[in-house]
Amino acid sequence: MQSINPATGEKIQDYTEISTQDAFSLIENAHTAFQSWRTESFETRARLMNNAAGVLRDKKETFAQLMTAEMGKPVKEARAEIDKCAWVCEYYAENAQKFLSDEQIKTDADESFITYQPIGVVLAVMPWNFPFWQVFRFAAPALMSGNTAVLKHASNVLGCALAIEQIFKDAGFPEGCFRTLLVSSKNMEAIIAHDKIRAVTLTGSEAAGRAVATTAGKHLKKTVLELGGSDPYIILEDADIEHAAKTCAKARLLNSGQSCIAAKRFIAVDAVHDEFLRLLHKEMEAAKMGNPADENTDVGPQASMKLRDDLHDQVQRSIKKGAACILGGEIPSETGAFYPPTILADVGPGMPAFDEELFGPVAAVIRARDEDDAIALANNSDFGLGGAVFTQNIERGKTIARERIDTGACFVNSNTASDPRLPFGGVKNSGYGRELSHFGIREFVNIKTVSISK
Repeated sequence: MQSINPATGEKIQDYTEISTQDAFSLIENAHTAFQSWRTESFETRARLMNNAAGVLRDKKETFAQLMTAEMGKPVKEARAEIDKCAWVCEYYAENAQKFLSDEQIKTDADESFITYQPIGVVLAVMPWNFPFWQVFRFAAPALMSGNTAVLKHASNVLGCALAIEQIFKDAGFPEGCFRTLLVSSKNMEAIIAHDKIRAVTLTGSEAAGRAVATTAGKHLKKTVLELGGSDPYIILEDADIEHAAKTCAKARLLNSGQSCIAAKRFIAVDAVHDEFLRLLHKEMEAAKMGNPADENTDVGPQASMKLRDDLHDQVQRSIKKGAACILGGEIPSETGAFYPPTILADVGPGMPAFDEELFGPVAAVIRARDEDDAIALANNSDFGLGGAVFTQNIERGKTIARERIDTGACFVNSNTASDPRLPFGGVKNSGYGRELSHFGIREFVNIKTVSISK
């Protein structure tokens, strides 16, 4: 197992994969830690979680540079990711007790209440694209609820995985509360089956989600899955087109396009399509691609050469089916897994750019006749993670977002983003269950009824 700098192709470090038995030992260690951690007060858990936030802030530059080296994230975005991790730690430190307080229910008994109790060891299978954030958004609520956690991280960001384990140690969490498993995907079936693993959360591809859900279902273990997306952004005739173009370009280029909730499909109604396309081209063309360690870089490399080549194949197949490439679309000559900001116009159903998730800085622009046609095109997808609608009629936008777009989140006049205060997750092939907010912390607890008669 090794990490490779995708900007240079140079090896960063080798890692030794542990055996399945060694992984089992770490799981047992986490289960032992759970026996005492579950009894700790919310005050103690909150103090340690706030300590973790402090470690993140104190070592932000170190962690940001590590992310940039391992997966090519532009360093200015990497720093923002660490800040967001500290935020989610502080959010659950402040709110976990309130979210998990007993709820009194009036029944025929003398007393009835609902209590939220931890369940044990939660396994997280996490991706490389947000190597700190994806972990902390699960770990903060899981640990604050009294569970313990084991992490199987993506094999190209193992330095990040070990750094996260050390953060919890440095924060003062008891031994075993959070452990990293240096294992490959081939071991996951046995690990999920281990009797001390009580639940699994996965962020990743649709294929990975199906594999984990199949194994977890066989062993009757709860799962939360956050999978891919092909987020539609609808631009209506009454939108502020300049604002829409700027926001859409930013949303498409976030993390060099490698985000489940990055904007993917831009559906502009006929009345404003051409102007939106012109302004989007201007914004995308101005984005600077280059060394992710450079403060001025907007678009870094893709996380690996294979991912870059797979993206280019999707672009080429879309062009063969009738899409028009009006920006980018060519593999650069420089070293590294770079792919330029790219715009495909005249995109429609049946093309990879419409039907599949393009995990890179490629914008698919789609022409719609009117609002109804735009909404039909937006919902014509196997995915349902996020989306957005642009209109200056706020009530119109609110109605579309609430009732007509089939996604787990829909934003009006801004790009889709995760926020600790709001639930996050998708529908259809984008997965199920929710992370963040009070919904997220209640996914992996025993929602227990207690009824008392005197």
